[in-house]
Amino acid sequence: MSACVGVLKRRLGARSPAGIASPLQPLRCPGGGRWESSTRTGETLRPLEGVRVLDLTRVLAGPFASMILGDLGAQVIKVERPGAGDDTRAWGPPFVASESAYFLSVNRNKKSIAVDLKHPRGAQIVQQLAGVCDVLLENYVPGKLRQMGLGYEQLSGLNPRLVYCSITGYGQTGPHAQSPGYDSIASAVSGMMHVTGPEGGDPVRPGVAMTDLATGLYAHGAVMAALLQRQKTGRGVHIDCNLLSSQVSCLSHIAANYLNAGKEARRWGTAHESIVPYQGFKTKDGHIVVAAGNEKQFVRVCQVMELTELTEEPKYKSNKLRVENRKQLLHTLSQRFLQETTADWLKKFKGSGVPVGPINSIQEVFSEPQVKHNRLVQEMNHPTAGRIAVVGPAVRFSSFSPSGPTPPPLIGQHTVEVLRDVLSYSNEVIETLLESKAVVQNEVL
Repeated sequence: MSACVGVLKRRLGARSPAGIASPLQPLRCPGGGRWESSTRTGETLRPLEGVRVLDLTRVLAGPFASMILGDLGAQVIKVERPGAGDDTRAWGPPFVASESAYFLSVNRNKKSIAVDLKHPRGAQIVQQLAGVCDVLLENYVPGKLRQMGLGYEQLSGLNPRLVYCSITGYGQTGPHAQSPGYDSIASAVSGMMHVTGPEGGDPVRPGVAMTDLATGLYAHGAVMAALLQRQKTGRGVHIDCNLLSSQVSCLSHIAANYLNAGKEARRWGTAHESIVPYQGFKTKDGHIVVAAGNEKQFVRVCQVMELTELTEEPKYKSNKLRVENRKQLLHTLSQRFLQETTADWLKKFKGSGVPVGPINSIQEVFSEPQVKHNRLVQEMNHPTAGRIAVVGPAVRFSSFSPSGPTPPPLIGQHTVEVLRDVLSYSNEVIETLLESKAVVQNEVL
């Protein structure tokens, strides 16, 4: 008896699972086949409770999207490669025990099933899961899943209500459709890097993979819209979500400046091309950002800084004039900011009506009173890493609390559970699959 089968027997014990005549004909459990029955009232029901998501994504954009869906109550089944799993499991240091902090950051509230998609039975299992899921997320190169019988047209034939969201680098069609999608490349091609970096300096990659994260947010929103549309039509839809389109759409006013005025963008560091003063300044011991978005705020900046004579200068009387004469004005403000500490400036600006803030280190971020008040850190017990902490949901609902998340899973931690409870496989069928290596159950637990 293999070790995996031994784990299976220990997990199932003397239970009498619901056997099925053929593993290719899964049965839905009462209430849609959900493996957790909900006893929540309408006042605590999460928006996506009862929605099941099949997650075939890895790295960041897709897992970020599926994590948000999981935070909202969806049941997320994460399909991973046996052995290696999601690429980010190896992205470190830092590691917490054997788990990469990167993977831990975007994979809470998910169950992991390890399936070999190159094994004929592995692809069949994913087909069956798609047949009993509401949403499928994937980030394979266009056409790859179709070769395995897992394309949208194939799966929608089995489950017409399936919302199928594809996340790629450049889209399903076009000259770059077959190119692999990476945040840094899409950030460069989309113009994001062109406008990021110090004034007069080289292009800079943003410190966080914002192109991936923006795409994940777009994917999450598109899935939510598709689920609403399905309520009206009774049918699912294929969503084409890609890094390039997401980032170009986020160029916002930079794009509008070019499309409508022919104005090419350039790098401004922390400054704003169209508003002055609206940027970071060095202080005696750090940095502070000041954003004077209107005339009243500019006057208040001058008053707080004891530079009221600037308000009488004709060349600073309007934002348009300040933009035209920014160099001299910013020099004067910069010299004054250097005379006091960041803390002193924050005290002086408090109550002034001028938006200001320190440029915090990450340590300082999690010491910020407002960050603590917003309860942005979630802690949970991981089966191998112990007590871990991650940044929790950014959005709050009056109807439920985001407390009680489940920790990011081990590779294949829930393989047996999903096959048994979602697809109603018998013990014998599961043992056969484990022995054939079509699936793998994690043996740590």
